[in-house]
Amino acid sequence: MNTFLLANTQLFRGIKEDEIAELLHCLVPREGKFQKDEVIFRAGSPVNEIGLIKFGSVNIVVNLYWGNRIIFGHLGKGEVFAENYAAIPGKELVCDVVACESTQVIFLNMRNMLTMCQRGCAFHNRLIQNMLRISAQKNLNMSSRMMHTASRSLRERLLSYFSEQALEHGSPHFTIPFNRQQLAEYLGVNRSAMSNELSKMQEDGFLTYHRNEFTLKETVHYE
Repeated sequence: MNTFLLANTQLFRGIKEDEIAELLHCLVPREGKFQKDEVIFRAGSPVNEIGLIKFGSVNIVVNLYWGNRIIFGHLGKGEVFAENYAAIPGKELVCDVVACESTQVIFLNMRNMLTMCQRGCAFHNRLIQNMLRISAQKNLNMSSRMMHTASRSLRERLLSYFSEQALEHGSPHFTIPFNRQQLAEYLGVNRSAMSNELSKMQEDGFLTYHRNEFTLKETVHYE
């Protein structure tokens, strides 16, 4: 197992490589490889492991009864998924975790992660603290999505999301992790209507874009 790679993730932040190697004996790691659009975890299934993305990226997807779907989040290299469900024995997933591209995942036993070893080592305690921070950040991300989708106006939803992206990137120019269909699913809107609105926003001087690269304009007068 590549302890150098793990040491540079939020989950193992502040833990030395030799300490990580010792922790891995408790966490029962296993690796899996997935192709684009392959389901890693499926809704309706209980899990007892979390997934840590070694390479690639995933979307968190809810498939609705009538056939359409909603993307609740996107996760990339070094991020973890399914931690909230794995922490509750028998809790069934309400969403799919789907590979966005060729993706490698390290699976770790959640019960062993949350159970302090007999020695009560400091680095195991640090691992638990890191997991709590990750969970808190996920909750904040979910709140952000709720904020983006709160408005009934398609333009307001787009402006809310793009404003957040500009803030996160520290620049009015940024690349988003979604293609057009995925962005529409994330914001809960119709793809064709969204594409039309993006064209109008460019005509109105709000932004320019090419594929998933956007640049916000500062001189626009919004009414």
